[in-house]
Formats: sequence, structure tokens, C-alpha cells
Amino acid sequence: MEVQGRIKMIDETKTYGNNGFRKREVVVTTEEQYPQHILVEFVQDKCDLLNSYSEGQMVKISINLRGREWVNPQGETKYFNSIQGWRIENLQQENQAEGMPPVPPMEAFEPADDVNEEEHDDLPF
Repeated sequence: MEVQGRIKMIDETKTYGNNGFRKREVVVTTEEQYPQHILVEFVQDKCDLLNSYSEGQMVKISINLRGREWVNPQGETKYFNSIQGWRIENLQQENQAEGMPPVPPMEAFEPADDVNEEEHDDLPF
């Protein structure tokens, strides 16, 4: 699964326990009619994937949903979900020429309907 949106917040890497478990969280705000603020956690060596990203960037994050069961001291069973990221991609084009508008999608171009197939042209395709 994937989550796509603008980075709202990137937390620092935190280490837990004696084994050195590492976790880093990022919040991505989706761009839809009702924007959602989605918390995605990166764990262990995946924490370093966030080093080259900053707040405000448009990204696509590949995620896995994780769920776990926990029984509290009173014997009640509780369930928890987490969203775990394993890949992140930048959706902004860094090398776009200044002042150059972005290329519109293919749907923006109308098909040519006045083409004469029998007319000779010198194009190789």
C-alpha cells in the first residue's frame, strides 16, 4: 500500500530498550477533499531513509499495516495498529527549469482529427 501527500513533520530518531530498537516518525498530509494527517513510522535501518527529506516536500511512502494484541494487567485484551513505512519517494521534480511551467498531462491535448493517412510525410515513425 502507499500513502501520498506533503510532509508535515519529521521527528528525530529515537532509541528504545536495551537492544537499541530505533524508530522515527513522519506525518504526511494527504491532498484530497478532506485532508488526513497520517503518522507513518520507520524502524531500525529504515529510519535513515528520512534523512534526505524535509517538511513541505511531496512524497509517496510505501507502507505496511501492522497490528498487535496486548493483554493489560487487568486481563483485558487491547488491539493496536501502526503504519510502518519501508520506502519513500520524492514526488517533486528538483531539476525543473526556473520559470518553466510544468508539462500538462496527456489528457490536456486534443487528438488530431484532420489527419490524411494517404498524404506522404518524411517522418520516420
